[in-house]
Amino acid sequence: EGRGGGEGGIVFSCCGTGSGGWMCGSQSAPEDEAHPGPVESGREGNSGGRAAAQQSASQNNKASDDMKLHVLKNTQVTCNDGTAAGFYLKEFKGSKRWLIFLEGGWCCYNKDSCDTRYKNIPRLMTSSDWPQTRKGSGILSAQAEENPHWYNTNIVFIPYCSSDVVEYTFMGSLIIREVIKDLVPKGIKQAKVVMLAGTSAGGTGVLLNIERVSSQLEQLGAEAQVRGLVDSGWFLESKQQRVPDCPDSVSCSPVDAIKRGLKLWNGVVPDKCRQQYKKGEEWQCFFGHKLYSSLTSPLFVVQWLFDEEQLRVENIYLGGQTLSEQQWTYMQNLGKDIKNSLKDVTAVFAPSCLSHTLITKSNWMTFQVKGTSLPRALQCWDKSFQEANRNSKTPLKGCPFHLIDTCHWPQCNPTCPALVDQATQQELTLLQMLVGMGLDLQKLGLDLRRDSSSITSMVSNGG
Repeated sequence: EGRGGGEGGIVFSCCGTGSGGWMCGSQSAPEDEAHPGPVESGREGNSGGRAAAQQSASQNNKASDDMKLHVLKNTQVTCNDGTAAGFYLKEFKGSKRWLIFLEGGWCCYNKDSCDTRYKNIPRLMTSSDWPQTRKGSGILSAQAEENPHWYNTNIVFIPYCSSDVVEYTFMGSLIIREVIKDLVPKGIKQAKVVMLAGTSAGGTGVLLNIERVSSQLEQLGAEAQVRGLVDSGWFLESKQQRVPDCPDSVSCSPVDAIKRGLKLWNGVVPDKCRQQYKKGEEWQCFFGHKLYSSLTSPLFVVQWLFDEEQLRVENIYLGGQTLSEQQWTYMQNLGKDIKNSLKDVTAVFAPSCLSHTLITKSNWMTFQVKGTSLPRALQCWDKSFQEANRNSKTPLKGCPFHLIDTCHWPQCNPTCPALVDQATQQELTLLQMLVGMGLDLQKLGLDLRRDSSSITSMVSNGG
């Protein structure tokens, strides 16, 4: 899929919020101090942040691993509460490759859910407390040992403060547009490749914005190829029946939240996808498996087959509740459903693990599918463009980038992240977790003698 390109590049990426992730209104992150004032407060701007950013820019350009805060020049494009939007940048002089990361954190879709979000997690709606510098991890790291193929790039981190899954008029897409404008003096027009990447809600933001980014750079006269990297943003529609009125975020499915949010955000989905659906059905373009075929830019999808946020959509909280037989069956089927939805994706890395987000983990190099790590698969994907193999899933010799685990159970991949008991912080095997959640394995017909391969994965802590 997509066009050919050179070796260099710009990467756009988005990161989830950890336990909050893509689920609107269900973040379980620690509560921040409340920020006074309603969501609709005035646009005074982040004067403190602006002055500090200007002071930072005036300092000597010394080598540092930190990304430094820059406030948008266009003061009319803001966070939800009217404070100034912006981005963090670590330049790598001489590089024609850029990594631009869109932070994730799902959304709010009406006044009540937005007020709750502003009270409990204000950092997702305001820039008032943004630090002057940030350090990156995983694919955002400036250390060659942690990030061997992307450390020597210009790294940009765009904090998520628009609450709209990076959609339009709650200003998510406008923020991306203005960041790119502000990067022109930094050399973005000379880039060879632009890869828009993101995790969780940010991954959904990549799907929704990659064609706009490609068009904007083309209009600026850039010859860069735009690519996408979607991490843990490839969601499937919920199979669970919810309350029709959707009175609160817990009873509101992602589809209902998106339908309501599109009206609040005045959201606009990509044209080619929108044309495939009748009016009122545009929400379907928020789901990667519905949108993918309409995209012209190359896309690499990173997706755990047993994504914890996808499980939370079905009210399955690992280790925190009793697990019913029906829920266990859903968990097993989830892996199959995600596999099926990814089979026609050209570039994919899908381990059979229970987790959420991958590319910004500091140990992201340790996870493998069929003996290949994600950094290696991304490098092979890069090489495929140089070899003009972009329309084929046939891998270069010894260099695969279509990698989906074939084992069927959660945690059957020995490189999976370890499961952790949230109360004790002790590592658990899948078997220990399931027994602790009250699942009767014998009642399910699991024969410990005949299902030896399954049991082996269940008693492994994932490495």
